[in-house]
Amino acid sequence: MASDGYLLGYDVGSSFVRAALLDSASGAVIASASSPEQEMEILSPKPGWAEQHPSLWWDNVKKVTTILREKSDVDLHDVRAIGISYQMHGLVIVDKNYQALRPAIIWCDTRAADIGERAFNSLGEQTCFHRLLNSPDNFTASKLKWVMDREPDIYRRINKFMLPGDYIGMMMTGEILTTPSGLSEMILWDYLEDKIADFVLRHFGISQELMPQVVPNFYDQGVLTEKAAVELGLKPRTKVTYRAGDQPNSSFSLNVLRPGEAAVAANTTSVIFGVTDKATADSQSRVNTFLHVNHTKNKPRYGVLLYINGGSILNSWLKRNVVTFGSDTLTYSQMNKLAELIPAGSEGLVIFPYGNGAERTLDNRTVGAAMCNLDFTIHGKAHILRAAQEGIVFALKHGLEIVSGMGLEVKAIKASSSGMFLSPIFCEALSTVMNVPVTLYNTDGAQGAARGAGVGVGIYESVEDAFIGLTTVKVIEPNLKKRETYLEAYLKWHNYLKMFLDKGDHAENVFL
Repeated sequence: MASDGYLLGYDVGSSFVRAALLDSASGAVIASASSPEQEMEILSPKPGWAEQHPSLWWDNVKKVTTILREKSDVDLHDVRAIGISYQMHGLVIVDKNYQALRPAIIWCDTRAADIGERAFNSLGEQTCFHRLLNSPDNFTASKLKWVMDREPDIYRRINKFMLPGDYIGMMMTGEILTTPSGLSEMILWDYLEDKIADFVLRHFGISQELMPQVVPNFYDQGVLTEKAAVELGLKPRTKVTYRAGDQPNSSFSLNVLRPGEAAVAANTTSVIFGVTDKATADSQSRVNTFLHVNHTKNKPRYGVLLYINGGSILNSWLKRNVVTFGSDTLTYSQMNKLAELIPAGSEGLVIFPYGNGAERTLDNRTVGAAMCNLDFTIHGKAHILRAAQEGIVFALKHGLEIVSGMGLEVKAIKASSSGMFLSPIFCEALSTVMNVPVTLYNTDGAQGAARGAGVGVGIYESVEDAFIGLTTVKVIEPNLKKRETYLEAYLKWHNYLKMFLDKGDHAENVFL
């Protein structure tokens, strides 16, 4: 099925660039690396703004390739194909010389929210949810309209606009391309007509000539130029054959491709990406629908994306501020052990993990975090640690009820064995509350990008063949003995949440 050679995948985030080198025949990871050592800087010249220089990503792509070369005994000239995963929803604009005209406006920037809201009202709810499956909101198309309105001199010099992954592809191949799934995350895909949403471009007054050429996710997307090959230390004309946004790609890396499957991530934020074959939308835009990487017109696949901004960042906050005293520092493993001393339900203690900005599942309200039902005679540090992990699970459960209302029934959850999934409590609570098995794999986005490259270059005959070598770390089944206890705890959590939200948008850090 596979031929000799290696596959190289890059995962270009807003914090780090990661890379993985896979043996194409066995699917084994030869080496992996990350750059830089500290998180990349995010510029915020005004409140709500978030920018990065695209050159920073490219610099770290080069650095991580050097680290990868040093960590392996492989001649990188034997790389058969390259795949790219990238932070979603960003905007990069370049001139005719392919030079960035301004810093990229990245995913967490909120400056264009009002533009998206006006577009939603003008285009109409029926059009947006029937043809776009989303509001234009604060996504890439709205960000480009912001540049048009606020920086007209820069806008007039634009040759092409693109996503962050398209920029990396451009730096590698000299070609400016994007994908249907990429267009869907820009809110520039017409799901009804299965083509570019030209009516959105017309509404914003954006010329279609500024758009990249559209190619499939798995496809011959160009070859390394001589310049790029020298900078990366790879063979000239090595093919780039895959690109996808980080969440669809993360789901692909876990072999989440079929309706009813969901990928869950719980690192700084917590995310569910559930797969369906129905073009469906949430009428309140609390979750978003995009094209999955394996979508075709004849075999549609959509990904419903649910974000909890205040996810496991809560756990790291507790580590820094609650259980660490001077030199007495607990590890995450020790925190998990301490939490395991407390029974399911945390003896009534309730914690909301919503302390990291506006939460889409709460109608974009910024409510802050909260701890409720605290009893000084019962609850201690261990209760807080357990209630925090359960609170993250309950927030995901609350969001999944929105997804269920759209007709998507999750029958299996898959995740990378990292972040919160290193905690037995978190895994048990998630599986039991959702009432589905949770399967953990030792994989990541860079590995997914490498496997995608293998599909795109034809080493693997089908998408399903790409998962050779992907091994299961653990399967967690619902704990039926504790299910009633967990559901009672969730109901209490949900009732407190309703009370909490009824206090209004300025109820931050309320302790009841």
